[in-house]
Amino acid sequence: MTGNPKKKRRKNEVINKKMMSDKFFNATLPAEWSPQSGIQLTWPHAGTDWVRMLTEVQSCFIAIAREVAKRELLLIVTPEPEVVKKQISATVNMSNVRFMECETNDTWARDHGAITMLDVNTEAPFLLDFTFNGWGLKFAADLDNRITRQAVEAGYLQGSYLNRLGFVLEGGSIESDGMGTLLTTSECLLSFNRNGQFSRDEIEEYLRSVFQLKRVLWLDYGYLAGDDTDSHVDTLARFCSPDTIAYVQCSDRQDEHYEALHEMEKQLKTFRTPDGKPYRLLALPMADRIDEEGERLPATYANFLIMNNAVLYPMYRQPENDTRAEEILQQAFPGYEIVGIDCRALIKQHGSLHCVTMQYPVGVLK
Repeated sequence: MTGNPKKKRRKNEVINKKMMSDKFFNATLPAEWSPQSGIQLTWPHAGTDWVRMLTEVQSCFIAIAREVAKRELLLIVTPEPEVVKKQISATVNMSNVRFMECETNDTWARDHGAITMLDVNTEAPFLLDFTFNGWGLKFAADLDNRITRQAVEAGYLQGSYLNRLGFVLEGGSIESDGMGTLLTTSECLLSFNRNGQFSRDEIEEYLRSVFQLKRVLWLDYGYLAGDDTDSHVDTLARFCSPDTIAYVQCSDRQDEHYEALHEMEKQLKTFRTPDGKPYRLLALPMADRIDEEGERLPATYANFLIMNNAVLYPMYRQPENDTRAEEILQQAFPGYEIVGIDCRALIKQHGSLHCVTMQYPVGVLK
């Protein structure tokens, strides 16, 4: 039996009406290179999965904090602000640092942080709070899932709070060109343990409505071994400008990633800008294999952070690859300072530099 088509239509109409009801304001989803007020870091502590390597990972976070605070405001979310102050005060510009005392599960600010939209007329910020469920119920996230609302209520984040907790979405799973185009991956957004009750068409309609998009580009290929996120787009392909995408290219036919990343590359070549032109595609190197306890870690050069006039990118002590990634990013961002940070510690918990940061547009951090 195929069921009653009228009932199916009515069910879809109810779903779509509920999903579309979020569209009641006129705003845009800015690109990451839009002017920023600052960056959020959620600091590692002994109550996180970093406990076995806390000193090592904190050194990485201090390096990120140092580079961010040279240029922008830095919001550090931590249950131990006084402890963190002692860790960073000798090398970080403390006049640019704000502390929010808050209990946390982990450190992945990209995925539990607010996603900001800007009013098209006034540029006033809207802070969208989606559910973070530990990448499809893999890890505890109850504390992290409360951070955004607490940050807004306490005044650390300025803007209109918009509750979108009825939908699971992580910041690392979407890329905006700032012009109405969203880039994402089907592997992540169609994950059963995120929003499995909705079809691809329904999810796309929801994204177009909530973010007031003109279109969604779906990447259907590409993954990294050891990645817990189900192929977040920020591990694979990134907008660098409205007409430029940097992506991970695998040229080693013996590498397990070759086929999937080659298919991703082919699909990227079929994508067109809104005016019908092919994207300028810049190939980032595939990091050489890094293993820990027999497991391959998800080292990727696509996990860079765009700031005001600077790009922070992950390095893995692979001189040839690190240098090549820097060269490609300089092509992508002429006039920007390209700053490398050793992120080998971060990939031991299956993330990298972009994953632990969240940028906020002008007007959000003060």
